[in-house]
Amino acid sequence: MAARKKPWAGRFEQDTAKSVEKFTCSLHYDSRLYRYDIEGSIAHATMLADSKIISRKEAAAIVHGLKSILFDMEKGGFIFDTADEDIHMAIEKELIRRIGETGGKLHTARSRNDQIALDVRLFLRAEIHAISGLLAALQKQLVKMAGSEIKTIMPGYTHMQKAQPVLLSHYLMAFAEMFVRDEQRFADCGKRLNVLPLGSAALAGTGLPIDRGRTAKLLNFPVVSANSMDTVADRDYIAEFIFAASLTMMHLSRFCEDLVFWSSDEFGFAEISDAYTTGSSIMPQKKNPDIAELIRGKTARVYGDLISILTLLKGLPMTYNRDLQEDKEPLFDAVDTVRDCLAIFTEMLAHTKFHSKRMREAAGGGFSTATDVAEYLVQKGVPFRQAHEIVGGIVAHCLKNKKTFADLALKDYRKFHAGFQEDIMDRIKLENSVNARRHRGGTATSAVKERIRAFEKRFGKK
Repeated sequence: MAARKKPWAGRFEQDTAKSVEKFTCSLHYDSRLYRYDIEGSIAHATMLADSKIISRKEAAAIVHGLKSILFDMEKGGFIFDTADEDIHMAIEKELIRRIGETGGKLHTARSRNDQIALDVRLFLRAEIHAISGLLAALQKQLVKMAGSEIKTIMPGYTHMQKAQPVLLSHYLMAFAEMFVRDEQRFADCGKRLNVLPLGSAALAGTGLPIDRGRTAKLLNFPVVSANSMDTVADRDYIAEFIFAASLTMMHLSRFCEDLVFWSSDEFGFAEISDAYTTGSSIMPQKKNPDIAELIRGKTARVYGDLISILTLLKGLPMTYNRDLQEDKEPLFDAVDTVRDCLAIFTEMLAHTKFHSKRMREAAGGGFSTATDVAEYLVQKGVPFRQAHEIVGGIVAHCLKNKKTFADLALKDYRKFHAGFQEDIMDRIKLENSVNARRHRGGTATSAVKERIRAFEKRFGKK
């Protein structure tokens, strides 16, 4: 019975039912926090000794014991017991087993409430760093491809209808901009969670003379939390992280949506490598963009993770409630999903070819330079609304007679407005349409190259 003794056993007359142990156990998922739990415990023990709450000898024994547990866990040789309930109790019980009753002094001046808050913050701090690296790698791949495709013209769409010609590079850099914002959101989240919670104890702090500043320094936290009740109740940083992950997944999903369309015979704009596609079990000719489709699907589960955490938090009274145990599974799922998706998407994109000839052919259809014709008339002094109506009439004429802008002679244009001159023929060319938009943020080659250079400068490339 001694081995199954709970840390709260003094208050209880009966042992915890095995069914309750099974139901309340979180070891099967929070065991992944072991590194951070031990890191925090080593810092805590060091602070306790520095504050003369425990002796240096006791702290040294605790630290040595914790490091030996970490070594065994890293090797995969540590066996968890569901009776231990969570990663904190599993480590504490093993520490006491290894070094004796001195191990029981580790939990002085802290609670599992501030301990788990510390573990998750340390975990997320590391994960945000890793995700930022993946986002940077994706941006680099986009910038590389944008540089290679700087002459490729494609149709830009609104409402899934051909709208105006743009550079494929401009399209690729649009997603690079999205992923920059994602990187910034994760960084902002990282700033807000980079606060030491340890020392808040259960909810009111501790009456023992701890030095929270010392603990913060040991764990590289720039500040300590300002309110102990808020600290143990707070899971804003988890919700914020999953929200940032949801937006990243949404951006990936939108890109994947285009790639699914573009890799179809109807579009023929892109071809994903065989290594990053799958076939059909019944149709021999099929080459399916399964990676892109799965990323679209996994976006939904990250959204579900966000709704889970928000719903979990909405009705909780101050301060800590056991409901908060349920915050880690959606968090871990969101972390794993966004990391996996970023990594595989970047790989897939690097092995995707764009068919520039097909894109250019498509860009030339649908009267995509109609706005250029209208702006031509504006430069001749025609009010835009009038120019819009004139060009609409030209389009209607072409549709009725199965012609394109290029099929019309100058005399045909002049039937609609006398302001048309011979140079209208140059204005409707795809290259001229694209390069007319040379302002900052436009699709002109010069503007896109400027943005590519800005990204390359961020990456340290000259």
